Amino acid sequence: MDQLPIFMNLRDKDCLVVGGGAVAARKADLMRAAGARVTVVAPAVSGETRRMVDDGRLAWHEAEFADAMVAGNRLVIAATDETQVNRAVFAACECRGIPVNVADQPELCSFILPGIVDRSPVTIAVSTGGRSPVLARLMRARLETLIPASFGRLANLLGRYRQAAKDRIHGLETRKRFWEDVIDGPIGNLVLSGKEREAEGQLAQLLTDKAAPTDSGEVYLIGAGPGDPDLLTFRALRLLQKADVVVYDRLVAPAIVDLARREAERIYVGKRAGHHSCSQEDISGLLRDLAAQGKRVARLKGGDPFIFGRGGEEIEVLAAAGLPFQVVPGITAASGCAAYAGIPLTHRDHAQSVRFVTGHRRGDELDLDWKNLAESRDTLVFYMSLGSARQICDQLIAHGMARGGKAALIERGTTDNQRVYTGTLTTLPNKITAAESPSLLIVGEVTQLHDSLGWFHGRGDIPTVFPDSEPYLAKGAA
Repeated sequence: MDQLPIFMNLRDKDCLVVGGGAVAARKADLMRAAGARVTVVAPAVSGETRRMVDDGRLAWHEAEFADAMVAGNRLVIAATDETQVNRAVFAACECRGIPVNVADQPELCSFILPGIVDRSPVTIAVSTGGRSPVLARLMRARLETLIPASFGRLANLLGRYRQAAKDRIHGLETRKRFWEDVIDGPIGNLVLSGKEREAEGQLAQLLTDKAAPTDSGEVYLIGAGPGDPDLLTFRALRLLQKADVVVYDRLVAPAIVDLARREAERIYVGKRAGHHSCSQEDISGLLRDLAAQGKRVARLKGGDPFIFGRGGEEIEVLAAAGLPFQVVPGITAASGCAAYAGIPLTHRDHAQSVRFVTGHRRGDELDLDWKNLAESRDTLVFYMSLGSARQICDQLIAHGMARGGKAALIERGTTDNQRVYTGTLTTLPNKITAAESPSLLIVGEVTQLHDSLGWFHGRGDIPTVFPDSEPYLAKGAA
C-alpha cells in the first residue's frame, strides 16, 4: 500500500485554495461538501469560482499568494497554472506540517484527493496514487453502478440502533453476526426497497424480543432492457446480484444473465413462436413456489416487464399468494432499439406521437384495427413482429397507407449483432427474409432519419446504406 487512506473531519475548519479557475472551483466545492470554510486566494477569479464567490459560498482573498497565508488552515490545495506558485504553496505547507495537495502534480502532494463514491454517510474513496486519475474515475463509475443510493439511508438506520444493539447483545462476534443478518436479510432489503419506516419497526422489534423476522422470499420482476447490459438500471443490477435464483427467457441477453452471482441457480423458461418450454401458467407458478420456499428470485424480462412482457400476469399470482415482490422498470425495446438505430420515435417534422402494437399472432391471423393504424400519423412500433412483418405491411397498404410509406426492421437491437433494414412497406418484406428474432418493426417517416442519425455500429466496418439498399449490417457483411 503506497499511501494510508484517511478520512479527515473538515466540518467548520478553515481550508485554503490557491487559484481562481475551474480546477480551483472543483476542489473548493469538494471541501465545502465536507463542511469546510473555504477561502480562495487569487489575483482574479472566473467562471464557477466567480459564481461561488458572488453567491457567498466562498471567501475570496484578492491577492498574490504569500507563504504566511497557509497558517491556521487544516488543508491547502494549489490549483494554478504557475509552477513557481505551486511549489511555493507546497513548501510553505510542508515546513508548517499542513497537508497540501497540488493539482495534477503528485510529487508536490502530501495527500491525494481520491475518486469518491458518495452515499453519505457511506463514503468510498478510490485512488491510483496519482498515477492515473482517469483510471480512478472509471473505477469510481463502476462502483457507482453497484452501490445503490439507499445505502446511505441504511447506514443512518444502523447508526441509530448501534448503541441499543450494543446494550442488548453481548460479545463482539455475536453482534457482528447480528448486524450481518440485519444488513443482508429482510430488514436491509426493506431499506433498499424504499420501505425505511417498516424496516425500522422490524429492527426495533428485533432488538426488543430477539426474534428475527422470517423471510418468506421475494420475487424481483426486472426489466432487462433490449440487450445491451449497460442499459440495466442500478436497481436491476443490485437485485440481480443478490438473487438466489434467476428465471430468464430467450429475450434476455446472455451477458445480462452472467451478471448474476456465480452461485445463483439459473432456470431457463424461454418461449418462441410455436415452441414453449414452459407455459405462462407454469412460469407464474414457478415464481410463486420458489418465493414460498424463502428464495430471492430474479425474474428477468427482456425490455420492460409491463410492455408486452406479461409481467402483470406473473405478479397477480404472487399477490394472490400474499408473497412480496418488486417491479424494476426496464428500457423497452422500442425506445432502446430505435435509439441505437438513430430513429427518433417522435420528431417535430415527422411524427408527434408513437404507438406500441403487438405483432404476435393468435392462430393464423393478426387481429388488429388496421383501418385505424393505417390512417394514423403516429410512428407505429410492432413488437414480436418478425413472423408477421409481411402481413403487417400488406394490411397497412390494403387499408389506405401509402405503398411508399417508410419502414425499418431492427434485428437484435443494441447488441454487437444489430442489423437495421430500411425500406418501404412494399420493399421491406423482401429484404428481411433472413432476419432473426428478436426483431422490431417500425413504420413511419422517422425511419428515414436512420441514414443520417445512425450512430451505433457494433465492432465491424460499416458500409454506406440508403433507404432502399441492401441491409445495413452492424458487424459488416454477413
